[in-house]
Amino acid sequence: MLFGKDIGVDLGTANVLVYMKGRGIVLNEPSVVAIESTTKKVLAVGEEARRMLGRTPGNILAIRPLRDGVIADFEITETMLKHFITKTVGTGFMMRPRVMICVPAGITSVEQKAVREAAMRTGAKQVYLIEEPKAAAIGAGLEIFEPSGSMVVDIGGGTTDVAVLSLGDIVTSNSIRVAGDKFDEAIARYIKMKYNLLIGERTAEDIKMKIASVFPGARNETMEIRGRDMLTGLPKTLTIHSEETREALEESVEAIIAATKSVLETTPPELAADIFDKGIVITGGGGFLCGLDRLMERELLVPVHIAEDPLACVVKGTGIALEQLDKISRSFFNTRKAGIGL
Repeated sequence: MLFGKDIGVDLGTANVLVYMKGRGIVLNEPSVVAIESTTKKVLAVGEEARRMLGRTPGNILAIRPLRDGVIADFEITETMLKHFITKTVGTGFMMRPRVMICVPAGITSVEQKAVREAAMRTGAKQVYLIEEPKAAAIGAGLEIFEPSGSMVVDIGGGTTDVAVLSLGDIVTSNSIRVAGDKFDEAIARYIKMKYNLLIGERTAEDIKMKIASVFPGARNETMEIRGRDMLTGLPKTLTIHSEETREALEESVEAIIAATKSVLETTPPELAADIFDKGIVITGGGGFLCGLDRLMERELLVPVHIAEDPLACVVKGTGIALEQLDKISRSFFNTRKAGIGL
């Protein structure tokens, strides 16, 4: 049976990506909603709302309703999800899609229920949940249904999911709430401590994307930034260097490497041997962090590769799984906590 409007959703802390069956990725927008503070009226969603971050008057709030990979504000998430689903499939009874949504591997049953209910209330016909490491691995082209070990490190906005997969399931995994958002916070904190300069999250993100590096000598660039001087209260401009970002991000990156190491240490020997042969694949927006693959390779003594188009791996994998829905075992979509599969 064909469902032309079936969609896969990567409901990320930083971005929402939507994959439509037969069409590929049809939407990629920031997970931001702007509301009027007193009436709670929604003023903008996605990219339009993101442009308001840090620049809104007192009566307008630009909210990111997902934090650390899970729903922090249920009503706003529901509004955002409904906006994006309507934008991609339209409205009306005949437009009710089957929806598959990615969830972090470490999500609780309460958080799972919140994701499911938010999707159902947007008018979805059926809701399926798939763990992010599975979706990321499929989207990165790993053969996870083979009797061979594959390892993925998915670094999103709110969480980093590390997993070893074999025969279509997660053998061992770890999920930590250190990822892109924590990178931004670390950069902002470093600049505040070193220069007494307050910068917004958009500026911190720009620094991360444009000049940040986590491996010695991987990047040698500078960037001029603006913020508010904590001593004078006045605007101030300064120039920072790539090497400074390495110092700022050191603690966060060490946490990701430690999480990866802990998963490797609990991997069965036969699968570990496969991983040493094939290497670890990095997916998610964190894959763009300059030098991360080289640093992990040096620390873990295992080959590390960045997936092609790492940001899109999760939603691509969701879409591929959605298109194979009738062929894939029902148990594949059940997370290891009961009651959230099909």
